[in-house]
Amino acid sequence: MIEFKLEGEFIPMIQLLKATGLVQSGGEAQTVVEDGLVKYNGSVDYRKRLKVRQGDLIDFMGNQIKVV
Repeated sequence: MIEFKLEGEFIPMIQLLKATGLVQSGGEAQTVVEDGLVKYNGSVDYRKRLKVRQGDLIDFMGNQIKVV
């Protein structure tokens, strides 16, 4: 599990995927979200600009990100 320390109130989903190194670019992040490959707190979510906040759990391709 990757623990991501949030600085501020939230981070958009695509920026979180880039910041953790799970995707190479913003375009790739948008594609994986649009394709339904990302789960937000256990449910598939297609919102690229979803505001991920402290305590949220993201699943992507067998990787989990916990926002702390």
